Amino acid sequence: MNKLSVGVLGATGMVGQRFVSLLANHPWFEVKVVAASAASAGKSYAEAVAGRWTMPAPIPDAIAKLTVGNASDVAAIASQVALVFCAVDMPKDETAKLEEAYARAETPVVSNNSAHRWTPDVPMMIPEINAHHADVIEAQRKRLGTKRGFIAVKPNCSIQSYVPAIHPLLAFGPTRLAVCTYQAISGAGKTFETWPAMVDNVIPFIKGEEEKSEQEPLKIWGTLSGGRIVNATAPVITAQCIRVPVSDGHMAAVSVAFDKKPSREQILAAWQEHRAELDLPSAPHPFLRYFEEDDRPQTRLDRDAGNGQGITIGRLRPDPVFDWKFVALSHNTVRGAAGGAVLTAELLKHLGFLTL
Repeated sequence: MNKLSVGVLGATGMVGQRFVSLLANHPWFEVKVVAASAASAGKSYAEAVAGRWTMPAPIPDAIAKLTVGNASDVAAIASQVALVFCAVDMPKDETAKLEEAYARAETPVVSNNSAHRWTPDVPMMIPEINAHHADVIEAQRKRLGTKRGFIAVKPNCSIQSYVPAIHPLLAFGPTRLAVCTYQAISGAGKTFETWPAMVDNVIPFIKGEEEKSEQEPLKIWGTLSGGRIVNATAPVITAQCIRVPVSDGHMAAVSVAFDKKPSREQILAAWQEHRAELDLPSAPHPFLRYFEEDDRPQTRLDRDAGNGQGITIGRLRPDPVFDWKFVALSHNTVRGAAGGAVLTAELLKHLGFLTL
């Protein structure tokens, strides 16, 4: 198979580094361009990330030697690649303009950023849940006046654990959802070395995260109508998002009420039977895994399930205020960020939206 040439925008940041690591030996994609701000442009990638490489594996040799481009030089970068992954650290309005500029230059964009999550004709995808939302891309292309270019995004990292767990239960009519997420410091692009204030500390506030956690699931569960995604109206979600002293992995404590309350056996069967497994290089097998042990999932033990793409669940038990409660875990920089975007790109290639 001929690999698609891809670029990584924002390649020097933590999520950009994760993109580089995940794509180093990818069977479908080959990194040809790394780009960042003007401050890094012109350096080799190895020079640009010297002293701040955060991935467990070394910088891939072939990518270390690439010269970093300026992410704002759309024409130069678009001419070299068939696709860009976006992880730039820019103001939201500037990110939105940059991503649209690439799309209008006939270069598809798969973004980790939030700038276009609420654009009605931009799919916000968890591939195992709403792959059909890719159909809205044709309407987006008509709006942009493109034949090949478009934008697709992945949702916020905070929802990646509990939305996959709730999705198989939609037949029971979840009406209310209360969730508290315990989020790793890598979600802020930090390590304990760069954020010593997080050692032995908990911060009960992450800017914008609770609003995203309450609203983004409704777009994922939305319907396609008239060339746009119409958000679902239920369940009503209330969220609290807390930063905890963990390197990687977001855990969620979830309570849920149903219109048609399922039994414990029905919930476990729904999770067991919801395979939704995709024949894609990065797809986890299984997508969902339930632990019977009272003390699982644990962040250190289970965040790397399915090479960081799997969702682990545990502690299902009755809730005296709602109906049921449980905990769930995802890897925030793999499934929740770069890995989720790579999996989305794989899906879009499989569906024919990405071509050489």
